Amino acid sequence: MGLFKYPQGLQVSGLHAFPDYREAYYGKAVNMELAYQALQKYFGYTSFLPLQEEIVKDILLKNDVFALMPTGGGKSLCYQLPALLLDGVTIVVSPLIALMKDQVDGLKANGIAAAYINSSLRFDEIQHIKLELLENRISILYVAPERIMLPDFLLFLQRLNISLIAVDEAHCISEWGHDFRPEYRQLKLLKEHFPQAPLIALTATAIPEVQKDIITQLRLTNSKIYKASLNRENLFYQVKPKDNAYHQLLQYLNLKNHKRDPGIIYCYSRKSADDLANKLQKDGFRALPYHAGLGADLRTETQDKFVKDDVEIIVATIAFGMGVDKSNIRFVIHYDLPKNLESYYQETGRAGRDGLRSDCILFFGHGDKRKIEYFIEQKGDETEKRIGYKKLLDMVNFCESRTCRRKILLDYFGEAYHETNCGNCDNCLEPKETIDGTFIAQKVISCVSQVRERFGISYIADVLCGSKSQKIIRNLHDTLTTYGTGKEYAKKQWQAFIRELVQLGYLKSEGDKYPIVKLTPRSRDILSKKERVLLTKPAEEVQIAQKYFDVDFNHGLFEILRSLRKGLADAEDMPPYIIFHDSCLKAMATQFPRSLSDFRKIGGVGESKLEKYGELFVKEIVDYCKEHNVEPKAINVRDYNPTPVKIKTMKTSTLQETLELYKQNLTIEEIAQKRNLAISTIASHMEKLILSDEEISIDKFVDIYRQEHIIRAMSILGSERLAPIKEKLGDDYSYEEIRLVRASEMSNRKIS
Repeated sequence: MGLFKYPQGLQVSGLHAFPDYREAYYGKAVNMELAYQALQKYFGYTSFLPLQEEIVKDILLKNDVFALMPTGGGKSLCYQLPALLLDGVTIVVSPLIALMKDQVDGLKANGIAAAYINSSLRFDEIQHIKLELLENRISILYVAPERIMLPDFLLFLQRLNISLIAVDEAHCISEWGHDFRPEYRQLKLLKEHFPQAPLIALTATAIPEVQKDIITQLRLTNSKIYKASLNRENLFYQVKPKDNAYHQLLQYLNLKNHKRDPGIIYCYSRKSADDLANKLQKDGFRALPYHAGLGADLRTETQDKFVKDDVEIIVATIAFGMGVDKSNIRFVIHYDLPKNLESYYQETGRAGRDGLRSDCILFFGHGDKRKIEYFIEQKGDETEKRIGYKKLLDMVNFCESRTCRRKILLDYFGEAYHETNCGNCDNCLEPKETIDGTFIAQKVISCVSQVRERFGISYIADVLCGSKSQKIIRNLHDTLTTYGTGKEYAKKQWQAFIRELVQLGYLKSEGDKYPIVKLTPRSRDILSKKERVLLTKPAEEVQIAQKYFDVDFNHGLFEILRSLRKGLADAEDMPPYIIFHDSCLKAMATQFPRSLSDFRKIGGVGESKLEKYGELFVKEIVDYCKEHNVEPKAINVRDYNPTPVKIKTMKTSTLQETLELYKQNLTIEEIAQKRNLAISTIASHMEKLILSDEEISIDKFVDIYRQEHIIRAMSILGSERLAPIKEKLGDDYSYEEIRLVRASEMSNRKIS
């Protein structure tokens, strides 16, 4: 603690980088020039992420703010930057000790005076921090919700000039939330004790009911509401039927590019976390278990090993993750089914916080669903049971759907997603093959009607399969005309058909604990043969999609820089990502900065880190370039956002079939019609074929003139995201055209 040193060598006893800023924001206008200077000086960036600038402006104007932003979307900077500009101390309410420590370590590494007060500190350490606060030497203080509302601590805080209060993980205040914490409820009194200080509530996951509850509970006054897109474009979502899950897991982990990748594997119980960690250790992986049944010291030690890259894999229950700010987690695997989509979104959100591509894989089996139902049934409150069953049903629907995973997730959180193919989930990358399911649907709908809409999925499947169960015989349902008409498929396959018909709106499921299947207005269209139905072809094989991305950076230099970072981090007893994120190292291994001025241009290199680490990293880069005859490159970017390049994928039978039809000179529309697939699916096949080095000309699919327009738009906006390109080009251009042109350009660049 104490005085902190600016890169120029100036010693200051106050806490603010720009003490004259107070004059700039009094009144209705906000001068953001000083905010930009602080952003570059301390955080190493020249531009804001979406919504950050608007939120910072509102805080400087003393407005209350509610901010819903995804993990990795830059929530922390929304209050950390104003803390440098406002005259006083910013109080951050944070739920976990480990999270506080990570945040404070990161701020100190950037040259910012920050501290935390929690139960991990001795009495004399807390007294020292309080003295520094009274002497105006600390700009940001992290505290737990239990401590901030203690009468003695509140009296102490009222002696300070509190300029801003930030409530992180604000969803914990709502009983509707997935991670409700009773101690958060007391925070509603903050506005009474500090009426002059603006309050910002931040969360990365909240359904609409929770968002309203946060604003009400914290008594935010005429608050500005900001909702960034919750779409994490760099995350690949995949759900696989649970079939010998450990073999499936090894199949993924043994892929070459995952050998050293950090990752989290979530299990439902402590015992399964212990057992799985032991099995992985025996198979040569550096894995450790983490759950509430372990001692506090062992949990802390395990977490430290993970964040410091001393182990790669943590096998955990839901007890792990919220306090881990590790930026380079490359995969999150759910070995068992999560309880709800909020938990799933939050847990998968721990992957890829550095913006680089990461995998989110879920193994789904109905046995896991029954386990969760058992625990829901143990709840005493009937309302809690009803909510639990509803959330579980949404989770299962997500797993069983054949539509875009990203769209389902975003719809759940109240965000519209308009792209027809996200290009980064299993359902979009490898669309399931379909069959004409009209006759199947007619059988199901007839059966539902004949049992008078009084039974669930399992029972209807039993009737169609001709089951001789006592219940069916007792109900005389073995006399129905639909009884035994579905013996060509197994019971599990009929259950899958029925669930899909529910998802498509031809049937509906009502009820919580024992949902029953009912007809809808669309059911009649099937029976009257007015509508044709495509259903997913029953699955035969279970295999993890092998999805690699060859990112254009020098892997040899990256490993050297990673080793240097690890040594420095160990010496300072901090996680490696506090020094530089993986994205920074990859930018260095792409741009090869050979001077401090060039190194300064790398995104994430602020003045404090430039002074502390610049010469060490530049020396390694220069030595590597000399040894390997690497030519210098122009340094003109501040962030590492690599365009996805060649996707290596084994040509499946479905891709091969599309390729054969292409060779017959058919158009995409003709191939789609011939194969009974959507046009977007065939376009996705073509994209993968192009990227796997097949000689495919897109000229007959996309007019040359239109190609030029798309290429021009990509050169301006970049090609990572399709939506901005589509918006610029207008409705006359389709996502399929843009996707094909992008793939063609990526393939051409690789050849040249």
